Amino acid sequence: MVVPWIGFPLAAMLKQFKPTSKAKYVEFTTLYNPKVMPGQSSNTLEWPYVEGLRLDEAMNPLTLLATGMYDDKLPKQNGAPLRLIVPWKYGFKSIKAIVKIRLTEQMPKTAWNKNAPDEYGFFANVNPDVAHPRWSQAREKVLGGSLFSPKRKTEMFNGYGKEVAHLYKAMDLTRFI
Repeated sequence: MVVPWIGFPLAAMLKQFKPTSKAKYVEFTTLYNPKVMPGQSSNTLEWPYVEGLRLDEAMNPLTLLATGMYDDKLPKQNGAPLRLIVPWKYGFKSIKAIVKIRLTEQMPKTAWNKNAPDEYGFFANVNPDVAHPRWSQAREKVLGGSLFSPKRKTEMFNGYGKEVAHLYKAMDLTRFI
């Protein structure tokens, strides 16, 4: 889906805090308020929702903090007041309603990775060559098509390979999902 996000590169904000060499990861925490967000009353996940990126991923110019979309402020249902956008990763990495950002030495324990570690790896890069344990990720539906529209081949890194493949050059992307 192409969304005209309004926001700024996460790197611009992080540089203001001058991370030390000890900072290896960025941890994001969402608002926890079950009265406003009724889904948080379920025990599907451990709340508040937590996501994370390696610092080099966070510093990539494609990684954005969104404050709006479609020439307007960000609505609550799309993640207000602040939402992370990481276009080469699966959607669950783009945490919504961020209220806390923390630099850490250790890889954050993220919500989906804690809930189902065999299904949701920390990195969550779009990789059509690695099937999810319960479904294939090799093909995808095009949003806006009909129920009968053919699927297309999923592109590595969601089509952003030129911009981000160097971040994972030394990694086994079938193992580190």
